[in-house]
Amino acid sequence: MHDGQDEDVLATVAASTGRRILGIGLLAVLGVLVIYVAFVTPPGFGWQMFLLVLGAVALMIADTMRRSTAHKLELTGTELRDSGGVVIAYVDDIASIDRGTFAFKPSNGFLLRTKSPGARMWRPGLWWRFGRRIGIGGMTPGRQTKYMAEIIAVMLAERETD
Repeated sequence: MHDGQDEDVLATVAASTGRRILGIGLLAVLGVLVIYVAFVTPPGFGWQMFLLVLGAVALMIADTMRRSTAHKLELTGTELRDSGGVVIAYVDDIASIDRGTFAFKPSNGFLLRTKSPGARMWRPGLWWRFGRRIGIGGMTPGRQTKYMAEIIAVMLAERETD
């Protein structure tokens, strides 16, 4: 359970089923193919080990993506969190939002800048955080992330007028 559970959820973002299947499936197929090539046509011991490690890493990332995109993001009046209970950012700590075309942001998403840095985290296909920057999006539908970004922008504008 998380602290703000009784609060109303203003917006929700979840990975779309089609993108989950495509993204996870392609990573898994890549991992299996690379491992297959390493065994069927070994290019030499060093390269064979490299291909085996690369295939295993692709399979691990596919599994991590499968687990992370099973969650959804929830925005309340006080926090942005995932359905697993991890608080991504408190609304009071958000300094700005960037939805521009040339922003370093995930696909179909937006970038938040916070006042204080947080621990590095990565939930492939859903969100990531490096220091003061938080990227929301990836395998998410654009209309859901756009709606959440609009609500956050309104919250920031209201805070500045107070």
